[in-house]
Amino acid sequence: MKIAVVGVGYVGLSNAILMAQHNEVLAVDVSEERVALVNARKSPIVDKEIEEYLAEKTLNLRASADGKQFYKEADYIVIATPTNYDPETNYFNTSSVESVIEDALAAGTHACIVIKSTIPVGYTVGIRKKYGYKNIIFSPEFLREGKALYDNLYPARIVVGCDLADEELTARAKQFIELLAEGAIKKDIPELVINATEAEAIKLFANTYLALRVSYFNELDTYAEMRGLDAKAIIQGVCLDPRIGAGYNNPSFGYGGYCLPKDTKQLLANFKDVPENLIQAIVDSNRTRKDYIADRIMLKAGYPYKKDIVVGVYRLTMKTDSDNFRQSAIQGVMKRLEHYGAQILIYEPAAKTDEHFGHKITKDLAVFKAKSDIIVANRLSEELSDVMDKVYTRDLFGRD
Repeated sequence: MKIAVVGVGYVGLSNAILMAQHNEVLAVDVSEERVALVNARKSPIVDKEIEEYLAEKTLNLRASADGKQFYKEADYIVIATPTNYDPETNYFNTSSVESVIEDALAAGTHACIVIKSTIPVGYTVGIRKKYGYKNIIFSPEFLREGKALYDNLYPARIVVGCDLADEELTARAKQFIELLAEGAIKKDIPELVINATEAEAIKLFANTYLALRVSYFNELDTYAEMRGLDAKAIIQGVCLDPRIGAGYNNPSFGYGGYCLPKDTKQLLANFKDVPENLIQAIVDSNRTRKDYIADRIMLKAGYPYKKDIVVGVYRLTMKTDSDNFRQSAIQGVMKRLEHYGAQILIYEPAAKTDEHFGHKITKDLAVFKAKSDIIVANRLSEELSDVMDKVYTRDLFGRD
């Protein structure tokens, strides 16, 4: 099979590598730097398995900034471009997806176009009508940052949405599942072929449930901290119930990342004219948690009695083994700290600049520790063990 994968981020690159084990794959990206790195068998993103596979495995994979010629020959075109949520329109910005579809159609493609980007409920049906091209399906991703390829090698399930009334398209949807399963290490993977609109809903509802769990345990933690209770002990006791389990239960500064914030807001927007209370509450809970965290940080630092407080932010990344700065929960906390007049100093060894939204970044850990009146860490590290007296964190279990 000839497969084009457009977008060399977590989703795109992990899928490209997965399928390049048994197929000819062209990875397409607008970034010349990412293209060059992939062609040099180096990963442009932080992911241990991706780095290992690029360096060590035999892959029929190359990258290019222009895939138009390949589109004409491709059997499948997989779109994994960013679709950020636009708060003005209450809608994902799907322009990058449409741009790829337009380029493919202009090239005379006969490929089955697979949308991997997160999209609103009902989008696939609408885009088929818009372009008069029926061979468009949707396959949601359920990947973790820093574990994207691992989660493709050991998937919990593979879901593909098509038009079940179209036998030919349904057959191509099933064939796409086979392409993914062929590259996976896990066997007997649960598979689901359904209509595209239901597949789109699965993605948004699944991520919103995860956001719900994060918010639930964050609110439990808020309650325990304000009442002087042992939050860790309460969480452990609650999660011993097998119906609840121990996933997504380590308190944080709020849910963040590429998916959960935008997916919860998009799902809420899709609930327009549909009765609900819970989805709105999940979105609101994340804002409330960040308000609370900022208040506690300033209280611990001595506000309002102490002035000119330097708040040290330990790492901009949301999780261990992540390079995601923009969507981490600490961003919202920092904005709230600005309103208190706090001076913010950031320690981020992975940063490529010396400031972030006007706040100074240092890569010197000793300087960072010395200058910070209080150190804020969404996730703890051994590097902070000598200054724990001025560290504020809600990381109770030492994991993401």
